[in-house]
Amino acid sequence: MVTQIHPLTSIEDCKQVAELERVIWGYTDAEDVVPPPVLIVSVKRGGILLGAFDDAGAMKGFVYSIPGLKDGRPMQWSHMLGVMPDARDRGLGLQLKLAQRQATLAMGLDLIEWTYDPLQALNAHLNFARLGVVVGEYEENIYGESSSVLHRGTPTDRFVAAWHIGEPHVARRIGSAGPAIRDSSLTAARVVNPSSSGGEWLRPGQGDLALTDRRLLVEIPTGFGEMQQGDPELALEWRMATRRIFQHYLGRSYRVVDFFLAREAGRGQYLLTEGVRS
Repeated sequence: MVTQIHPLTSIEDCKQVAELERVIWGYTDAEDVVPPPVLIVSVKRGGILLGAFDDAGAMKGFVYSIPGLKDGRPMQWSHMLGVMPDARDRGLGLQLKLAQRQATLAMGLDLIEWTYDPLQALNAHLNFARLGVVVGEYEENIYGESSSVLHRGTPTDRFVAAWHIGEPHVARRIGSAGPAIRDSSLTAARVVNPSSSGGEWLRPGQGDLALTDRRLLVEIPTGFGEMQQGDPELALEWRMATRRIFQHYLGRSYRVVDFFLAREAGRGQYLLTEGVRS
């Protein structure tokens, strides 16, 4: 059981983080790991590195961000959040993000950004339903090829999540004990890409790029990581289909503002709206 989260400030701490990187993401290439000297120097110049420890003093997770600029304003860029396999599904990722938020607020900053795979439904649920992020940017194959078994087979396309940590809607989300509840008006929102059943995983719909509704829904499957291993061709099909949809609608000033997870149906749905800042 994790008992404490605190800042990591020594080179020994950073060596532990590097080892966790290898275990969590399964990296086989050293260049994919952020090395301890880079971690320690960035922490000494405005970065945030927090570790989560169990009763025995073993590190079970960490979150790492570096100082950055967004439109000329200081902010934090969150590069990594990792939780060891034996500590997952206990809310540790959420605890680490909330601790990162407090550290960032203490610096007088109000924005944290990071990338994540838009096809990872559980990450989407955390980011939108529990943290209250907004997405207005889609990066195509931003990290290139990776030695991680979790990333192989599909381009590393990513959303850029913008977390405005001082906003009231963020406070409401992080203070909520349960998932977001759909507004009744969302039942009428059109789905851009209705998926279809076909075996173990859903198959992607073509996607209608001509819709002009103020609110739209975009479907993704659950279990995308397993799909990458078990059916890489289908995973690539999902990647290319959703890339086309997200790039199109974000380019038309839509923003992704919420996510609804339906585990029993094997899918999740992003909510896109017009006129929201990111």
